[in-house]
Amino acid sequence: MTDASASMESNRLIAPAELKALSVRSDARGFAQFAIHLGLIGLSSYAIWRSQGTLWLLPAMLVQGLFLVSLFATIHETVHYTAFKSRRANDIVGWLAALPSLLNSTFYKHFHHAHHRHTQDPARDPELTPPPPRSRGAFWWRISAIPYWINRSRSLGRLAIGNFKAAGFVPEKAKAEVVTSVRLMLAAYAAILGSAIALGSAWPVFYWIIPAVLGQPFLRAYLLTEHTGCSEDANGLTNTRTTLASWPVRLLMWNMPYHAEHHLYPSIPFHALPAAHDKLRDRLVHVAPGYAPTLRSIHADLGAAPGRAA
Repeated sequence: MTDASASMESNRLIAPAELKALSVRSDARGFAQFAIHLGLIGLSSYAIWRSQGTLWLLPAMLVQGLFLVSLFATIHETVHYTAFKSRRANDIVGWLAALPSLLNSTFYKHFHHAHHRHTQDPARDPELTPPPPRSRGAFWWRISAIPYWINRSRSLGRLAIGNFKAAGFVPEKAKAEVVTSVRLMLAAYAAILGSAIALGSAWPVFYWIIPAVLGQPFLRAYLLTEHTGCSEDANGLTNTRTTLASWPVRLLMWNMPYHAEHHLYPSIPFHALPAAHDKLRDRLVHVAPGYAPTLRSIHADLGAAPGRAA
């Protein structure tokens, strides 16, 4: 079976009428989910404030970091325009949600759509640049999130001056919009940090920077499980992994653990993915019982040679 025929077959698993019903978007569901996420960030921010000068400060910042980096799920949903029915709401919420992680949602929209078009294609899937870790040293280097912060900083710098050499997936007609969006993002950072300095306040350090640094390794580990070890072809039943995560993880990640279902049918919004899973689970090849077992398996399959290049 060719890649094209495999892809076509995998996308006929849900009848058109059922798919139409599952693909209904909702502003109410989207704003309720986003409000829960913001509420959790508010609670962890309060915990940081109350724990100043105590041993609880570091755990509070770690929890804050987990809530901040999991806004990636918000970004992911908004670039598909499935978080909300309103296109404008998707654009605004996605842009704001991306700020804590130095990720520009306008750029990421094109990056992620290329990933969906060319999932697991080593030559064309931008998520495979760099490729998955090929050694245990590279595995831990990836999860440290140090490469992430380096690459994000470099990417913002290049995009701000209109350098798209490493981003050929961005259409020519969209480049000006990306540049403007990145420059606005950098201006927002300057305003936040500048005002904090002017006021003599260290709030960005305790409520944003340190938490984001502490939380990002968990997101790197999470993302590593989505496709690593899956087939490198266009078959959505085999090239993506669904993870049977606990309810708190599914809530925080906007049901992203149902990742194979999402790749097969990206039109289905986050709140309908559990129903899609019920229809598809018997056909999915990679269904993991949890993230820890998957990461242990990925690590065990890697060579023990040290390395950081990947």
